[in-house]
Amino acid sequence: MKIDSSQITAGVLAGGAARRLGGFDKGWYRVDGRPLIEHTLARLEPQVGHLLISANRSLARYRALGHEVVVDRESGYAGPLMGLASLLRAAPTPYLLVVPVDTPALPRDLAVRLGAVMTPDIDLVCARAGQRRQPLHALMHTRVLATLDAALTAGMARVTDWQGRLTVREVDWSEASAFANINAPRDVQAWSRTR
Repeated sequence: MKIDSSQITAGVLAGGAARRLGGFDKGWYRVDGRPLIEHTLARLEPQVGHLLISANRSLARYRALGHEVVVDRESGYAGPLMGLASLLRAAPTPYLLVVPVDTPALPRDLAVRLGAVMTPDIDLVCARAGQRRQPLHALMHTRVLATLDAALTAGMARVTDWQGRLTVREVDWSEASAFANINAPRDVQAWSRTR
């Protein structure tokens, strides 16, 4: 099943509290002279037809980047599942490619490789690298919103717990560094050494 890029909305999760960065808005944390959100957008924009940013602060700054910004329905940094629900609700396409804002080396072929194994009976395809599932680097059908809303109503907080209720397929990546995330200043140094 081939999914055209026009059928995919990319959703960037940039709405977290970033406690390990001292509460600094992670999307605006600078790596190699550019904010993380700019690294992420540069890698995503050529891969998809539409783009959304999930954010809960710095809203004017995010909107100035030229993409729709969606805000969680509940305040207080309710976690990635809440941000994901907001993105799914706002997506104008049948598929959502979700990524966190903190992976500046994001694969430039993420949408193509995940989309290549998507079939009508699969709910979600996520990356796997370094023997670890990357649950927030995933392509999903927007129909999963119903199960996500039910999970949130039940108080579920872990992304992997929710994904356990879905039909999921994984795609292996040999380049684990493509998913290296920036959570603290020391991660920037480690990331720079792998480039």
